[in-house]
Amino acid sequence: MEFIKGFTYGWGAKKGDFLKPEAKESLKLMKERTASEYVIFALAASQETAFSTEVDYTGTHMVSDDELLEMIEYARSLHLKVMIKPTVNPADGIWRAHINFFDIDVPCEPKWKDWFKSYTDYQLHYAKIAEQTNAEMLIVGCEMVQTERKEKEWRQLIRDVRNEYSGLITYNTDKYQEGNVSWWDEVDVISSSGYYPMGDWENQLNRIEKIIKPFNKPFFFAEAGCPSRTGSSQVPNDWNLEGECNQEEQREFYKEMFEVTSKRDWVKGFGLWDWKAILYPESKATNDMDYAVFGKEAEKVIKEYYQTK
Repeated sequence: MEFIKGFTYGWGAKKGDFLKPEAKESLKLMKERTASEYVIFALAASQETAFSTEVDYTGTHMVSDDELLEMIEYARSLHLKVMIKPTVNPADGIWRAHINFFDIDVPCEPKWKDWFKSYTDYQLHYAKIAEQTNAEMLIVGCEMVQTERKEKEWRQLIRDVRNEYSGLITYNTDKYQEGNVSWWDEVDVISSSGYYPMGDWENQLNRIEKIIKPFNKPFFFAEAGCPSRTGSSQVPNDWNLEGECNQEEQREFYKEMFEVTSKRDWVKGFGLWDWKAILYPESKATNDMDYAVFGKEAEKVIKEYYQTK
């Protein structure tokens, strides 16, 4: 598998957002400013709570199919390769890693089989779009930690997806959870979220390598990044961490991540987190403390790294 020079785009975009001229301009800037060759379109379906069984992917909280198709066509005109990443979030703000049900069915309680039916329908919908648009990869889930123990259900979901989509399939497990997935043999590519503290990358890569080696599959970090905030380099997964704006710390995180992973030829790239469909004005970059890199020092580090890979 070629090295993936990727960026996640459009997270949180709602119906109509991709139709705005600013969204296309943002995607164009993403390629120009970071030298990315892949765009990952991350879509966020919704379910009422972590214990609800209905996944809603038709509401105004998501871009429409026509919008997505138009944006994929535009991405192709920029010579970007495409991944589609349909994810789900509970509407009450609980992180999707906590979606969970009883392992033994109980009357009147929500059940795994109902959730997987709804979630599979969701994945199949976008698998058809991925096939229609010749997307290079489909990411069938992201950081859904509590669901990962349901091996039989995940295997069946991936097999169902293969009936609709002929490209590469991966699943994006969460940081530290690479050994939690017993069904890596079912996907084409193994991926996880690279939110590891500065100073600990060597240890984590040693651990991950031992886990994935028996599967003999390509591996990449489908997410990786760090907010531009003091202290975030030690807990890059904590988007709620309080601290002052700190571009230098974000830059140093990226420098170390790229330096250390470059020594491991089995790390086949990144889907960095994240590039918004609607950007803040570049003059406001110095005040932004999120994962975004537009107009920040880390942007230059990323471009230099991608241009040399």
